Amino acid sequence: MKTRQGLMSISRASELIRNGKFLSIAGDETALRQLPQGNWIGGTIPYFMAAEGGTVSREQVFVTEIDGFASPPQLRFYDAATLPQICRNAPENGYSILILPAFSATHASFARNAPNYEEMYMKPLIGWVAGVHLDDLGRVTPKVVLGSSGEFSDADAVVMDVPLSPEKFAHIDIVNLFRPGSGPRITFDDTGFSAGDCHIDGQPGNLADYLLANGIDSRLPLVADYSGAMINVSIKHIDPAAKHVDFYAPVFPGLEYRVAAPVTDYVEEFLAALPKTGQEISFSCNCILNFLNSHLEGKQTGDVTGPMTFGEIAYQLLNQTLVYLSIDE
Repeated sequence: MKTRQGLMSISRASELIRNGKFLSIAGDETALRQLPQGNWIGGTIPYFMAAEGGTVSREQVFVTEIDGFASPPQLRFYDAATLPQICRNAPENGYSILILPAFSATHASFARNAPNYEEMYMKPLIGWVAGVHLDDLGRVTPKVVLGSSGEFSDADAVVMDVPLSPEKFAHIDIVNLFRPGSGPRITFDDTGFSAGDCHIDGQPGNLADYLLANGIDSRLPLVADYSGAMINVSIKHIDPAAKHVDFYAPVFPGLEYRVAAPVTDYVEEFLAALPKTGQEISFSCNCILNFLNSHLEGKQTGDVTGPMTFGEIAYQLLNQTLVYLSIDE
C-alpha cells in the first residue's frame, strides 16, 4: 500500500500550506496554532502511527495531502444543529472528511443520530474524533481547526468536501480485529453513551455487575453486527457504586452485543487483515485504544499510517478500528 500521509515538522507543513495544498492535519494544539492559514482542516491529537512506528509528539504534525479532485474542495464548520445536512451538502461524486471534537455536543449528536442522516451511506464520509494527550484530560478540550480562517473550536465539527471526476469513486474500508466472543447476548432498551440495566441472554441484568462479577477485561469492546459490519463499542469506565458503564460510542436498542474475543497479537493480526493489493490510500486513521492496549508505540502496522484518534468515522462513529479511504477508477 502507498499513502500520501506522513508525520512532519511544523515548518514543512507550513511550507505545504503556503504552497496552496489542500491538507488534513492532526497535531497537538500547541503545534497546530503555529501553522499559517490556508486550505486545510485539522484536529488535536499528539498520537500517531508514523512510517517509523507508533509515535507520541507535541512538536510534529501528521499531514494528509488531498489531491486528484475535480474542483477545489470546500471547507466549513458544522454545529450540532446543521451537521445532519453534511451528506446532503456533500459532492454528488466524491467524499467528505469530518473531524469532531471529542466530548462535545456535536460529537454526541453525531454518534447517536448519524445513521439516520439524509443521504447517509450514499456518499462516502470518513474522518476522526479529535482528542488530547492523556495527561491533559480534564484540563484541555479537544479542538478542530478551520485552516482557511485559522479558527479553533471545541464545539463545532469541521469538514472538507472533495469532489471527484466522474470516472473516479471513493471507497471506504474498515479493519476491525474484534469479533464477538462466546459470552452471553447483551441488549439495551435505550440509546446512550452509558448503560446499567440491560438484558443478558434475555434476562434482566446489570452490565456493570456482569462485567465485574465475571472479571471481564474492560479493554475488550462490546461488539454487534450492524447490518453485516462488526461494530465496536469501547468501554470507558465501570462505576461499581452507581452500577453503570460509560462508553466511547453509544449502544443502540434492537442490537445484540457480546464482549469481544481477545486479540492475541495485534500487529500480526492487523497485518494479516490488510488487503495485499498495493492500492494507494488517500486517508486513514486508527484508534488510540488500539495504540494503548496493544502497546503500539515504536511498532509498525505495515504501510498504513495516520493519527491515533478518540474515535473513527466511516459513515458512523466507530471505536477500536482502523478506517481508510482509497480512490478507484
